[in-house]
Formats: sequence, structure tokens, C-alpha cells
Amino acid sequence: MGFFSWIIVGALAGWIASMITGRNAKMGAIANIVVGIAGALIAGYVMSLLGFGGVSGINLYSIVVAIIGATALLLIIGLFKK
Repeated sequence: MGFFSWIIVGALAGWIASMITGRNAKMGAIANIVVGIAGALIAGYVMSLLGFGGVSGINLYSIVVAIIGATALLLIIGLFKK
């Protein structure tokens, strides 16, 4: 995936994950992108270990994997902040 693809998928996944976890008002665009990219990397790695494809571009599967990873990341961060 190219640099701009990572930014687009990361921004979308981070934004949706922040809305799912109720942190949308607390996060800015940069935080959404960072969380989305980190979530995509983590979830893509786990999915490839399980035999599924990782994050491969701007497609529905990659966005769903990135959202799952970003949501999990935000929930884990929330556990440590409390």
C-alpha cells in the first residue's frame, strides 16, 4: 500500500473506531490517523497469522480489519488510562 492509502485507511478507521468507543470528541484528526494506522498494522498482522489476508489497499476488507484493530487499540488504551 502506498503512503496516501495508509493515511486514507488510517483516518477512516481511526474516526470510526473513535465513534464506536465514544472518544470522537476527545480525538483530533492526527490522533485518528495514528490510531487507525496502528490498528491496521496490528490487526493486519494478526489476521495474516490466522491465515486471512492483511491490510492490502483501499477496499472494504482492509477498512474493516483496520477498524477492528483501531477499536481494540482504543479499548486497550482506555483500560490503561483508568
